[in-house]
Amino acid sequence: MNNELYQFSTLTVLLLLLAFYGGTYLMTLGIRKKNEDADAFMVSNHRVGFGIGAASMTATWIWAASFYAAATSGYTYGVSGPIHYGLWGALMILFIYPFGRRFRKLAPNAHTLGELIHARHGSSSQLILALSNVLGSVISLMVNFTAAGALVSVLSPLSFQAGVIIAGVGVLLYTLWSGFRASVLTDFAQLVALMAIAIVIIPAVFFAMGGPTELVAGLDTLTPEQASFFSMDAILNQGAPFFVAVLAYAIGNQTISQRLFAVNEDHIKPTFLTATVGYGAIVIGLGMIGLMALTTGMEPLNGDMNNLIPQMVSGYLPPLFIALFFILVIGSLSSTADSDLSALSAIMMADVYGKNIARGKADPKRMLLVGRLTMIIATMVGVVFASFALDILVMLVFVGALWGAIVFPVIASCFWNRVTNQAFTTSVLVAMVLFCVARFELVSLDGGSGLFFELLASVGGGVIIGLMVFGFLGRTAGFIAGVLALVAMLVFATGFLHDYTVLLASLTAYGASTVVCVVMSLLSRQPDFDFDTIRERVGDYDSHEEAPGAADDDALPAATRLAGQR
Repeated sequence: MNNELYQFSTLTVLLLLLAFYGGTYLMTLGIRKKNEDADAFMVSNHRVGFGIGAASMTATWIWAASFYAAATSGYTYGVSGPIHYGLWGALMILFIYPFGRRFRKLAPNAHTLGELIHARHGSSSQLILALSNVLGSVISLMVNFTAAGALVSVLSPLSFQAGVIIAGVGVLLYTLWSGFRASVLTDFAQLVALMAIAIVIIPAVFFAMGGPTELVAGLDTLTPEQASFFSMDAILNQGAPFFVAVLAYAIGNQTISQRLFAVNEDHIKPTFLTATVGYGAIVIGLGMIGLMALTTGMEPLNGDMNNLIPQMVSGYLPPLFIALFFILVIGSLSSTADSDLSALSAIMMADVYGKNIARGKADPKRMLLVGRLTMIIATMVGVVFASFALDILVMLVFVGALWGAIVFPVIASCFWNRVTNQAFTTSVLVAMVLFCVARFELVSLDGGSGLFFELLASVGGGVIIGLMVFGFLGRTAGFIAGVLALVAMLVFATGFLHDYTVLLASLTAYGASTVVCVVMSLLSRQPDFDFDTIRERVGDYDSHEEAPGAADDDALPAATRLAGQR
């Protein structure tokens, strides 16, 4: 590897950033409206076609963490690291599908999952879900801006803070006016660029460092755990926590829910299947760059794992490829950052203003003002928090695990008519508290207290497996699979799981919320809920004159609509 990293001049980097963000902004000018539609701003009037939907889902899921955390996983855990990151993330997109289909059936005209929960339970449960989404989206913004800062600081004389600010302003510039419509339109173009990663960048780095021979030779330098495809260290510290966290992302992340409610209902299945395959192929390849860095003995610049991929590309590839890589990373993190801004604006527009401040009598023009102000404030907050330069993989697992507290209450509320508002609210709050206690070891995890958390975690493991099987095979199969998983956890996990606090805390969030929610719901004397009332309580905010059979996503240009058809 070259001793010195290649760096662009300040002028070159600024021109590259101007070309990307300027071009993206010009692209969105074609869909701007003089009088914007609040429903189009949030979910494109529920008419996004298959091509655009699949591209948007894939581009949104492939974010800064997909680059940096996938490489960190490969570098830290060796040959199994890329699989533990990319495969589980891909499968989680697939597991969203059966639950998403239920959400869409209950509330076909919803803009956020919070609206559905408001119709099911009321304000307290909805606001808990909304606040968790706000927290997650702000952290996601921070992660993406952090990645931009790391990239700019490694490949140019510009500072980390300069990269963060440029990315924040650039994303806000093209998203502010058209919201979600701008996000899905630019996602399509950004995904086309992202495909070049698998086709060009990854093979180029691989052969520049010596090809298969050099990689195999480098495997001899790995530890036995890093060289094992079935490394328990990788499974317990990376694979299992990420497996748990990403299911929570699937249910708790508004960027995913927003696309679920935006895609034409007939196109939901192919959209999710296509995004599953696309995500897995690209991200596992990105993780391989981290493995390559490990086999070469490379040390992360300044000890920062976020510098791994920029170092590998800068050290092995010529300037043209480095420039291409620069644009690809900026495009990937921007596609997710604009989705986060759109998600945050929808939450504030629908969940906070529409359902709680205006109480169902929302003014669409005022909603748009709320949404745009939210984007501006969220960008400022994301830039400020990004300046702390926190570890991306740690932040990813933390917020995903915290979201685990809402997974069972949300899913149960949409399938079981006994769940009450009090059960939902209490279970989430209790689970969040216990998660933080376990995650930060606020009490000793040895002895009786450790056993208590291991028992809750065992329940959590059973819940995760049970929910996944239930989604595809039904209630009976899900219950049997959950019980078997619980028994296996009780036999094999108790006694040692307290040594793996990340996994323990993640599973505790699932287990605690499930136990509290089920017990309180069974003890409640409230009448069973009528799910048919949800459709009546959740609707659009603007009046639309188009006929029901109008073409998909008429808010987007003609060429884009054609790409969205089957």
